[in-house]
Amino acid sequence: MPIASMTGFARAEGADPTRSGTTCIWEVRSVNGKGLETRWRIPPGYDGLEIAVRETVAKRLKRGNVSVTLTVSRGDEQPSYRVNEALLDQIMDAARRWQIKTGDVAGVQMPRLDGLLALKGVLEQVGEAEPDAQAREARDAALIVILDDALVKLAQARADEGARMEAVLVEHLDAIADLVEQAAGTAALRPEAVKARLREQVAALVDAQTQLSEDRLAQELALLAVKGDVREELDRLRAHIAQARELIAEDKGPVGRRLDFLCQEFNREANTLCSKAQDVALTRIGLDLKAVIDQFREQVQNIE
Repeated sequence: MPIASMTGFARAEGADPTRSGTTCIWEVRSVNGKGLETRWRIPPGYDGLEIAVRETVAKRLKRGNVSVTLTVSRGDEQPSYRVNEALLDQIMDAARRWQIKTGDVAGVQMPRLDGLLALKGVLEQVGEAEPDAQAREARDAALIVILDDALVKLAQARADEGARMEAVLVEHLDAIADLVEQAAGTAALRPEAVKARLREQVAALVDAQTQLSEDRLAQELALLAVKGDVREELDRLRAHIAQARELIAEDKGPVGRRLDFLCQEFNREANTLCSKAQDVALTRIGLDLKAVIDQFREQVQNIE
């Protein structure tokens, strides 16, 4: 599979087979995340879908924070209402008891009907009868098919975004490779420049330590040579570039985690290169390298 982004949006709609004229709309959104995390908003009466939603998302996606919303619409159908007479009787009884308790039966007016109907729970919406277990199972299966359709569209949107990101990643890798070769070609790394620099460092070391033994001098010389040699870091950077290109080109599933690990390795080598740099040109290249690596890593953070 090609590189896929973790960002996308899709929707799909269909009918609730248990309720005539009812439209069900699934909306799915995803953003980047370390693993796969699914959140959902499902209206009352459809709660049995939760497990199936999680399993369906996991079949289509491997990483990302995914939000799933189900909206149920009954079109132009007007809702029916009924009065909760038991609750209304309780409220009226309480009002009469309060009249008696205060001793001002004439002065305390009974509540008006319009005010009573505005109280929560007094006026109830009448819904259709809930489907039986068999009908509910068939309904849930039909809705999961619609959800899967939305997830297929989401996966395609993420793949399309991934294709655009792939071009950017390759461009960043090309820039990293170019900077690595610039670093390898700096005057400071040429053999004659390295020898001259070591001679100067050894002379300064001998002047500072007149009693320095030959063994200690050899140790210090070896340390100076290692400290100024960045060939190993450049070789490792080349190897990381080759591995990143292979990961981007392969079709063995999500590669975001592995590319993120490579970014850490890129940073490690770039930091070492900067710490070992002993001239301005190499230091500048090292800083440019770190900037491009950081841009590369920002893109990688959104890859599945």
